[in-house]
Amino acid sequence: MTSGGFPRLLRREWFLAISVATSIAFLLAGPRLLEGLDQPVWLTILFAWLFAVILGSALAVVRHAERLGERLGEPYGTLVLTLSITAIEVISITAIMLHGDNNPTLARDTLFAVTMIVLNGMVGLSLLAGGWRHREQNYNLQGANAYLGVVIPLGILALVMPNFASHGLSVLTFAQEVFLAVICAGLYVAFLGLQTRRHRAYFAADDSSEDEAALVVRGGTARSLLHAALLLAYMVPVVYLAEKLAHPVDYVVETLHKPAALAGLVMAVLVATPEGIGAVRAARGNHMQRSVNIFLGSVLSTIGLTIPAILVISHLTAHPIELGLQHTDLVMFLLTLTVSLVTFSSGHTNVLQGGVHLILFVAYLFYMFQG
Repeated sequence: MTSGGFPRLLRREWFLAISVATSIAFLLAGPRLLEGLDQPVWLTILFAWLFAVILGSALAVVRHAERLGERLGEPYGTLVLTLSITAIEVISITAIMLHGDNNPTLARDTLFAVTMIVLNGMVGLSLLAGGWRHREQNYNLQGANAYLGVVIPLGILALVMPNFASHGLSVLTFAQEVFLAVICAGLYVAFLGLQTRRHRAYFAADDSSEDEAALVVRGGTARSLLHAALLLAYMVPVVYLAEKLAHPVDYVVETLHKPAALAGLVMAVLVATPEGIGAVRAARGNHMQRSVNIFLGSVLSTIGLTIPAILVISHLTAHPIELGLQHTDLVMFLLTLTVSLVTFSSGHTNVLQGGVHLILFVAYLFYMFQG
């Protein structure tokens, strides 16, 4: 532990006290706090309270995952980050999926929203911020191609193919679900083998090997264990409070009859915002390779890990889900994959590419409410 010891640690981790206090409040007085959702002011306060605490806890998870990453080096650092956020994503989707009326499209809407936020919003801001400050930035083209080479087929199989494989049915058959889960998990595991063993250099900047080696050596086991413990400590309130957030979200969607995709967007913002901050910060610091690892790795883990997990939970809890995108969502998804393939085809980024991705993100939000 650094100089200052335990008091300094308490000052630095002050938000953990807020997360724990909020969890205790809902544990002791949850039913009373969740009453009065028909009152707009209290509904807004309750949603903002829970959303802010969960988001703050998720940001703390990312902060400690990044500290672990500094000691592990790339690509392990980004891997810890993406796996932590994926765990939050699965927990949040499950909490809302199992609460209130069955919403079979929630998982699909959340996965789609995460893809739009990451591949359009996050990529757009990162490329725009980095390009504005550094004019042109470089990244390892082989690594980006490896990501997209898995993201694109998995995305099509998971969010497009169900429209054609179910023969007009709203859900996949059990055999189709098993096949999809095995394919997603299998390809993700195969990618991890490439990323962490056989071709680690694909996911590191050409001039960063010496710096990363120094980062791995710096710090000790005690510091790593401390960050791992705090990461888990911040995860616990997220697990508990995600179920409480389901109450106001369900009320808005089911009682106020707002778009069902709004629930997916809320979950996606919670999941993608922490990584988005990290990606934009890396791009502004001229570490585009780390930024690429974050946003492309985020999409890959969302499809490769979240879908198998949600399919298993859906089967065990008898909550059927629909995965095939429809109408404007389908077009936006295919357009995003196509533009991403063009963007990450040269090894260089600029502000124009960032602007195009941000326009696509605005189009996604527009058609959610006007489509």
